[in-house]
Amino acid sequence: MIRVGIIGGSGYTAGELLRLLVHHPNVELDFVYSTTNAGNPIYKQHPDLIGEIAISFTDIINPNVDVVFLCLGHGRSKVFLETNEFSSITKIIDLGNDFRLHQDKRYLNRDFVYGLPELQKDQIKTANNIANPGCFATAIQLGLLPLASSGKLKDAIHINATTGSTGAGVMPGGTTHFSWRDNNFSSYKVFAHQHLGEIQQNVKQLQSNFDFPIFFIPNRGNFSKGIYATMYTKYDDSIEVAKEMYTSFYKGSEFVKISEEEIYLKQVVNTNKCILHISKNNGMLLITSVIDNLIKGASGQAIHNMNLMFGLKEKTGLELKASAF
Repeated sequence: MIRVGIIGGSGYTAGELLRLLVHHPNVELDFVYSTTNAGNPIYKQHPDLIGEIAISFTDIINPNVDVVFLCLGHGRSKVFLETNEFSSITKIIDLGNDFRLHQDKRYLNRDFVYGLPELQKDQIKTANNIANPGCFATAIQLGLLPLASSGKLKDAIHINATTGSTGAGVMPGGTTHFSWRDNNFSSYKVFAHQHLGEIQQNVKQLQSNFDFPIFFIPNRGNFSKGIYATMYTKYDDSIEVAKEMYTSFYKGSEFVKISEEEIYLKQVVNTNKCILHISKNNGMLLITSVIDNLIKGASGQAIHNMNLMFGLKEKTGLELKASAF
C-alpha cells in the first residue's frame, strides 16, 4: 500500500483528493495536516465523507510517508518545505504553482517535474517530485499541444475560458458568494493570468520556434465546477488533417478524448476526462476543451501522476462517471 499524507486538508482541492483517495485500492491514508482543524474529524470539514474516513485532522506530520500532496495554495509550498523536512524516499506532489516554471523546478534538494501526463509521461514515471499543472493551463494546453507538436502554431492564439466558483478556492470573497455569482458573468486578469507562463513554456517545449502572443481571457461562470475553454488560431491545412493530428497525438491516452459532436461541460464534471472538439471556419481552427477544474484540473491529475510514479495503471482510482443531469 502507498502511505499518503495531505498537507492543507480543508480546501476544495483537498476535499476532492480525499474523496478519490479513500476509494483508491492501493492507498492507505496516513495523515491529513491542517493547523486550523487539528483534532477535528475530517467529515466535519467535508460532510459528504461521514462514514468513509475515520481519522481526524492533525498538526503532526509523518515525514516518512511514501507520498505527500501539498494543497496549500499558491506561493505557500516553498515556505512549508523550508520548515518541514520529509525523508529522501517521500515523493512530493505540489498542487500549487510554486514549481511549475523551469526557473523554479529545483528547490532545496528536490527537482520538480511538470506533471501533465499527456506532455511528458515518461519523465513523470521516474520523478520523485511533481509540479501539478494549473486547471486553466491543463484545459488549454491539452487543446494546443497537438498543434505545437506538429509545428502548426504560426500565428497568435486567442483563448476564452470560463471556470466555476470552486476555482477561486474555499475562502469566500467578493466575487464568489452566491448572491454575486448567481445569474452573473465576468472576466478577470485579462491577458495577465498566472497560468499563462506554464502554457507558453510548454507550448514552446514542443515547438521551439513559437514566438507569437497568447491572448487569454479568463471568465467567472455562475456554476460550481468545470472549465469550458475555446481557443482559435490561423490554420492552413484541412479539418481532416487537423482531426487526424489530434487523434494521433492522443492515441492511447486514458483521459483525453476527441469528440465529433459539439461538447458541453456536464460531459466531464466529476470525472478525470478532458474532451476536445475541433472545427475550422474561414482559415481559423477552433478548439473547444472541457474539464472538471478540481479533478482533471487538480486532484484527479495529481492521482494520475501518483499512479505513474508508483507503476500503477493510470486509471486506478479514477474510473469516474459524469452525471447526465
